[in-house]
Amino acid sequence: MKCIASPLWGSRATVRAPFERDSLESKSIDRVEVIREIGAHALARDDLIQATGKVDKILGGGRYQITLDSGQVVTAQLSGRMRRFRIRVIPGDRVTVGLSPYDPTHGFITFRLREGQDAP
Repeated sequence: MKCIASPLWGSRATVRAPFERDSLESKSIDRVEVIREIGAHALARDDLIQATGKVDKILGGGRYQITLDSGQVVTAQLSGRMRRFRIRVIPGDRVTVGLSPYDPTHGFITFRLREGQDAP
């Protein structure tokens, strides 16, 4: 690669030589292989730790304080689907919470349990 000075693009701009561009276009690189190679990992829905608990109080900004069945107190917010379908959560409701493996004190409320219903 060569660096050139250009008034249009600030002080420096990178320009590829034609032989480099052709060699890159000829390779077919799969996106999954690139992600696997660089070690990038997106947090999937299955990676969350599922727990059940009871909503203690509503905090500001759409967050809730929840006491889990194990006694741990966590803060959680509604998941996207619950917001989309406008499912209301009030103090005293039993909920299923997906906790992040990186920070188990924060999570997402993924399901509101009906009275007498066990966790799915």
